[in-house]
Amino acid sequence: MNKRLLKDLLYEQVARIGKAVSSPKRLELMELLAQGDKTVEVLAGELSIDIKLASAHLKALREARLVESRRDGKYMVYRLSGEDVAHLSVTLRLVAEEHLVELQMALQRMVSAPDKLTQVGRSDLLEQARRGEVIVIDVRPQDEYQVAHLPYARSMPLHEIERRLAELPKDHDIVAYCRGPFCMLSDEAMKLLSGKGYRIRKILDGVAEWRAAGMPVERPAES
Repeated sequence: MNKRLLKDLLYEQVARIGKAVSSPKRLELMELLAQGDKTVEVLAGELSIDIKLASAHLKALREARLVESRRDGKYMVYRLSGEDVAHLSVTLRLVAEEHLVELQMALQRMVSAPDKLTQVGRSDLLEQARRGEVIVIDVRPQDEYQVAHLPYARSMPLHEIERRLAELPKDHDIVAYCRGPFCMLSDEAMKLLSGKGYRIRKILDGVAEWRAAGMPVERPAES
């Protein structure tokens, strides 16, 4: 094989990844799967699409070796093929944020109350949580928390917060997080808790962003 054909082949293989992640729905699927294994039915529900379309998107990701599947009874369960795939998703978003003004403007609209964002870095937040100065709550579903979560974080899924208010002291700052910058679960948690008189902020990071930054996570499912 001559050099030109070889180079074309090499770039063609790399381009398979680019083609696989060229769909907004597939990017969202990757974000969801970064939280843990999920069935096609759950993924379709999260994306508000039918199962047939979700399966087609997952097939494209599987053909690019970005996801893997297994059968569990009558269900097909999907997972990312490696932690590097979650890092790829984070890197794509960071590059887009850096270079696309449209995305920057959309994020500014989404973060309508910048004063509700934490103003401390990851390491400082981790130390504050360790010392008990802030309470970090993970408002994702419990099964995602069980896969991996931020150190010292409490699992408090959004739908459980109202009946578990007694667990949250009002004399402490509370920091909420969910699946990442595009996730709105933490915004809903902030709205609920601030309306109840709590001092509540959020971070934009999810577990994938935390890992990609080299920060530790806890994995109770492996303990």
